[in-house]
Amino acid sequence: MKVTVCRKEHFNAAHRLHNPQWDAATNLKVFGKCNNPNFHGHNYDLVVKVRGDIDPETGYVMNLGHLKDLIREQVLDYLDHKNLNLDIAEFRDLNPTAENIVVVIWNRLQRHLNPELELSVTLCETERNFVEYHGG
Repeated sequence: MKVTVCRKEHFNAAHRLHNPQWDAATNLKVFGKCNNPNFHGHNYDLVVKVRGDIDPETGYVMNLGHLKDLIREQVLDYLDHKNLNLDIAEFRDLNPTAENIVVVIWNRLQRHLNPELELSVTLCETERNFVEYHGG
């Protein structure tokens, strides 16, 4: 019997969507206001889902206190109130789109989970725009 446990969090970060291989006009055409040379920010909502079997001894799929601490250590402390382009190593050569951010978050969390657990991460960049990553 598989059950999914979920934890919702929030963080703020700035970024600029930009491809250094393109000229200014192409970057502006593709990324619009998100290509602002002085960056722009988002109030991100994050939902982390862990799916697995219920442990018969604890009744948990995963202790939600441990999940809360893991998200704080691996995501919030790392990304909150940062300029993703300048402060985060993964984005020095990787465009910090929502798609790439969610994969970075998933990778940082996955390596600390029991391999028998399935991880899914949803990142909401705005109220209407969000991405999900389930690994693979």
